[in-house]
Amino acid sequence: MVQSTLRALIVAALLQASAGASALDLAQANPLLDSGPDPWIVRDGQVFYYMGTHGDRLAIRATTDLARLNEAPEITVWRPPATGTNAKSIWAPELHRIDGKWYIYYTAAASDAPEGKEDAHRGVFVLENSSADPTNGTWKDRGRLATAQPGIDGTTFTTGGKRYFVYSPYVGPDSVLAIVAMKNPWTLSGKETIIARPDQAWERQGGRQILEGPEFLQGPNGDLFLTYSGSACWSDGYAIGLLQAKPGANPLDAKAWTKAARPILEKNPAGNVHAPGHNGFFQMDDGTAWIVYHANPGPEMGCTGKRSPRIQPVHWDEKGKPVLDPPVGRS
Repeated sequence: MVQSTLRALIVAALLQASAGASALDLAQANPLLDSGPDPWIVRDGQVFYYMGTHGDRLAIRATTDLARLNEAPEITVWRPPATGTNAKSIWAPELHRIDGKWYIYYTAAASDAPEGKEDAHRGVFVLENSSADPTNGTWKDRGRLATAQPGIDGTTFTTGGKRYFVYSPYVGPDSVLAIVAMKNPWTLSGKETIIARPDQAWERQGGRQILEGPEFLQGPNGDLFLTYSGSACWSDGYAIGLLQAKPGANPLDAKAWTKAARPILEKNPAGNVHAPGHNGFFQMDDGTAWIVYHANPGPEMGCTGKRSPRIQPVHWDEKGKPVLDPPVGRS
């Protein structure tokens, strides 16, 4: 109880301090929960909503104080059908508020997917809820997004008054990043474009060539940024990379995106953080951007439920690019 209270006080202090939080504060505050792969946080008014991967259901925690996230009840809002295209491997949920309604984008696999060949039977699905509170109301199944390839880890964002969808499709031996325009929150429109492939050595750790978990971040100068996780999640080389498009660029043009040569967030054994990845972004009341991601507290812990959610502020350099401090946390 004492340790939980101390953690809450420290997190509260660092959240109030926002970008001025010290490495020592974060080292004591992270992780927010003992378990939570593929974390997602979105703020609506004074409420923070948190989701993560459970595998067999979708659940939300709601709190006005992230320092007490572990005290917020976890409310299961949806369970998959026994059979069908979205019956198992319920991964990477994202909660979005769009045009006055709530949407959950999640990855799922078909019930009849052959053992060991599930990747060819994975897709991104959408649920819709018109309630003001996503933990209440009825979730309507909007079905599977009609992507060109099977894939995982879908997200959506708007820029220039248009909405886009980005995900990680399986293309041959690779997992890549692809983008497509959207007609509405559950309908894709037009041709899909591959904007990044795992062509760097750091993106090929763990025996697989993987880019996954794309997430959008608007830069202070109008630049478009997409973070992503590179390499196999069971590798300690798993890390977060960055794509950038200049202000006014067409997001559907693959040539508009440039890739940073190195990860912007990677393991920091001295700070008790290994295999950081699958992030999301959220904003505080003062407009500052924060990142949430999962990581292991020790080496060679693999891709399991031991991955836990951590947060830290996003800084910006003189050119308007996001900069992240080396991650730290308790062992």
